[in-house]
Amino acid sequence: MRPVLLNRRQFLIASLAVCLSLPAAGTFAGELNPHADEILRAMSEHLANTKAFSVNADISNELITTEGQKLQFNSRATLLVERPSHFYITRQGRFADVALYFDGSKLSLFGKDMNAYMQKDVAGTMDDAIRSLEQGSGLSLPGADLLLANPYAALAPGVTSSAYYGMARIGGIECHHLAFRTPQVDWQLWVQAGKDPLPMKYVITTKWMTAAPQYSVQLSDWNTKPVISPAQFTFVPPADARKLDALTVDDMGEIVPAQGVK
Repeated sequence: MRPVLLNRRQFLIASLAVCLSLPAAGTFAGELNPHADEILRAMSEHLANTKAFSVNADISNELITTEGQKLQFNSRATLLVERPSHFYITRQGRFADVALYFDGSKLSLFGKDMNAYMQKDVAGTMDDAIRSLEQGSGLSLPGADLLLANPYAALAPGVTSSAYYGMARIGGIECHHLAFRTPQVDWQLWVQAGKDPLPMKYVITTKWMTAAPQYSVQLSDWNTKPVISPAQFTFVPPADARKLDALTVDDMGEIVPAQGVK
């Protein structure tokens, strides 16, 4: 059989037909889909009850230039978490190769390329450390809402409508596709089907900004029984590393070399 080639108009009509054939449950304005909420709750409870885990994250962040061009910037993160008050996170982005440590009393951020670090006393849980980091520096963690003690409490407020769009595959894994709307952003979540409802992909769309840029995190290689040493959460600065009082973060949420730091 010869392939059928569609012109632009035919392609748009075909795409519209596909969109109109999506499951209608929960797609009307102001309607909350109970199945989507049930899966979101199950995922949140599962994560909250997972005492330790490691996972990889591929992050995409879109930026609209002043000329109207949409650019996508990508980075890679690895996460090792031990609830309630330990994590070790690495992130390789455009400018910096960064490691973040929290041992329950001190939050440390080390810029490997800059050979510089910043430390802050934070006594408490991972929630306290994440809040302190984001408020104090403007640096965002990949999928930080999913790391909190109660992800549902962070994700659900402000949702005006939700929908369940059936099954999809993320990284070859069968997942439930959920979609949620709030006044400022829309977000989607793909949750692994079966007895381990782990998040596999998380996409946030800033819908009222020109070209609706997206921030997405795709998660892979989940390990809910990692081998952990307490030393993994404690930062020991290199002898020649420079200590900083503050961080410089760009519009993409990436750490950039501060003036005078090379």
